[in-house]
Amino acid sequence: MTHAVSRLRTARLAVSSKPYVARGSGLGRCTGCRLIASHCICALRPQVPTRAGVCLIMGDIEALKPSNTGWLIADVVADTWAFGWARTAVDPALLALLADPQWQPYVVFPGDYAEPGRVVTALRPADGSSAGQGGQRPLFILLDGTWSEARKMFRKSPYLDRFPVLSLHADQVSNYRLRRSSNERHFCTSEVAALCLALAGETHAANTLAAWLDVFSDHYLSIKRQLPLDWESEAHQRLRGLAAQPGISGSTSSASNCSDCCQPR
Repeated sequence: MTHAVSRLRTARLAVSSKPYVARGSGLGRCTGCRLIASHCICALRPQVPTRAGVCLIMGDIEALKPSNTGWLIADVVADTWAFGWARTAVDPALLALLADPQWQPYVVFPGDYAEPGRVVTALRPADGSSAGQGGQRPLFILLDGTWSEARKMFRKSPYLDRFPVLSLHADQVSNYRLRRSSNERHFCTSEVAALCLALAGETHAANTLAAWLDVFSDHYLSIKRQLPLDWESEAHQRLRGLAAQPGISGSTSSASNCSDCCQPR
C-alpha cells in the first residue's frame, strides 16, 4: 500500500542522476516500511480516521532517508500529502491543496521566526464553531528536513506567507532516538504531527502516531545496533492497546507476513 511519502520517494528516485545508497541498503529493505524483512512492521501498521490533515513539504532527499518520520505520519493519517521543496518552483498540486476551501492551513513553526501578527498557539474556530468541530478542517503544514533546511523553507516560500503560524509549546522533551540533535526541545516531524493532532482534539490519532514512532524506532535501532528485537516491548503493547480501541484499523500481530511488501531495494 503506497502513500504520499512513498510516492514522492519514487518520483525523487526517478529523477536522480545516481542511486541514493542509505546505510544498510545492502541488507535489502521492505518497500512498505523501509526495514529489513526480519524486522518488517507492515503487518502492524495502524490507520486512524482524522478530520485534520497533514501537508509535508520535504527537503530534497528527506523522502529517501530510511529514518524519515514523515513517512510514519502518512502511514497513520490517511489525509497526508507530501511535496518536494524547491526555492524557484512550487508544485501546482500543493497550491491547489492550500487553496481548497475545506481546509484551514497552519504553518507549524516556532513563533520566534514569524511576524507576531501571524502567530497562533491554538486552532482558530471555524465558522463560529469550536476548533475541530464543523467548518474548515485543520491542515498542518510541516516543513520536513534538517533544521537549516526548514528555516530556509520557511523564509523562502512566499505562498505560505498568508497562513497563520502555529507555534507549539510542549512541556515534554523529544523522545526521538534515530538522529542526534543538540537541542532536546527539537522534535522530529512525527512528534510535531502528534502534538498538532492532540491540539486538534484528535487524541487517539496522536497517541497512535506516537506509539507507531516508538515501534518503528525499536525495530530500526535493533537493526542498526544488531540487538535482539522484543516483539513484546512496551511500545508494541501500547500500539496493540490503542488498536483495540474503536476507530483504528490495522493489524498488530506479533510477527509480520511481509511476502507482498518486502522486496529488496
